[in-house]
Amino acid sequence: MTAVFNEKTTSGRSIILQEGWRVFFMAAGLYAVVALGVWLVWASGLADLPFAPGPIAWHAHEMVFGFAFAAIAGFFLTAVPNWTGAQPASPRLITVLAGLWLAGRVAVWFAMVLPAWLVALVDLAFLPVLAATMLGQLMVRPKPQNLMFLGVLTLAWLADLLVHLDWMGLAGTESQGIRGGLLTVCAMIAVLGGRVTPAFTRNALLRANPGAAVPVSRPRIDMAGIVLALLTALLATLGAPDALTGSVAVAAGLVALLRLSGWRGFDTLRDPIVWTMHASYLFLALGLLGWGLSLLGQGSEIAGLHLLGVGAVGGMTLSIMSRASLGHSGRPIVATAPLIWGYVLLPVAAGLRWAASSWPEMFHFIGTVGAGALWIAAFALFVVALWPVWTTPRGGKEAI
Repeated sequence: MTAVFNEKTTSGRSIILQEGWRVFFMAAGLYAVVALGVWLVWASGLADLPFAPGPIAWHAHEMVFGFAFAAIAGFFLTAVPNWTGAQPASPRLITVLAGLWLAGRVAVWFAMVLPAWLVALVDLAFLPVLAATMLGQLMVRPKPQNLMFLGVLTLAWLADLLVHLDWMGLAGTESQGIRGGLLTVCAMIAVLGGRVTPAFTRNALLRANPGAAVPVSRPRIDMAGIVLALLTALLATLGAPDALTGSVAVAAGLVALLRLSGWRGFDTLRDPIVWTMHASYLFLALGLLGWGLSLLGQGSEIAGLHLLGVGAVGGMTLSIMSRASLGHSGRPIVATAPLIWGYVLLPVAAGLRWAASSWPEMFHFIGTVGAGALWIAAFALFVVALWPVWTTPRGGKEAI
């Protein structure tokens, strides 16, 4: 993507608002630290959370609709113009989008003193404007495989609406909406992670050795993985019977493992910025399996959901945001030591949080608090490593 806006011609507008990846990746990283820090204070028993939603619901909602969708917005605002050749969003529109996202966070944080309908109105405003922005760009070169993301964003919006209907006292759909939102993000990982992980792996392996074996593309398996992940998200959002949703989720997890098996992940172990995507996709597969089995009566549902939330969503967003920040700033796509430590800490955090729910008698406190601390450390390292990238002009030729 060619740099469209010059730092000297933005009428004093901050450089972080010139491009979507800057402000939204920064926002996602900072919010990952702040929101988990607040949650960790509550989980440690140091203080109560003064929020209108229950502490667990607040935590889950803000991790999905706050943190994850900031990362997703930054990705789409960057990737869609690349896919279509459309003009990127203007700094003014990026400012509006960032303001809407932030307003949603403020509204949820202050839901104790605001009318529930107003909290819903403010929080639900962000995704439609993001989708409208994407629609205008996608129609420059419309392709079904890209237009489908508008449907996925609509599903995420409906999941958030279900949460707010519960908070307004109109329906008992809080849990359904949060799970639907998380599974919708996971479906995006199945689609987008399924695109970029083998592609970036192929590029890295051939760059290191032009004669290297490369990831195998199996179109039918790839399509099955995408369809099953999307169907799992849809069933979760609709509140379908557990037996049906669980069976589809298990199938989605098995196919995700099958897809991953052809991507030559073990050949990337010397390239952290690549292997972290494989690790995150592995957590997607394990999380879908674990969550699906829990709906069928086997294992802890909370354990499965945290494999998805911490390992898959946290891991893949960290992977893609760091890679895109380096690439779109014109810097070498090589992970620095702080980023590598972040890549390592998140899988450990996911394992700890899984243990905390799988064996609560032994590991609940240390697993919950330990996982939260490792999450905070991982994203703090991410923010420290990439702050100069987000706040300074691009350093050279852009690559992705």
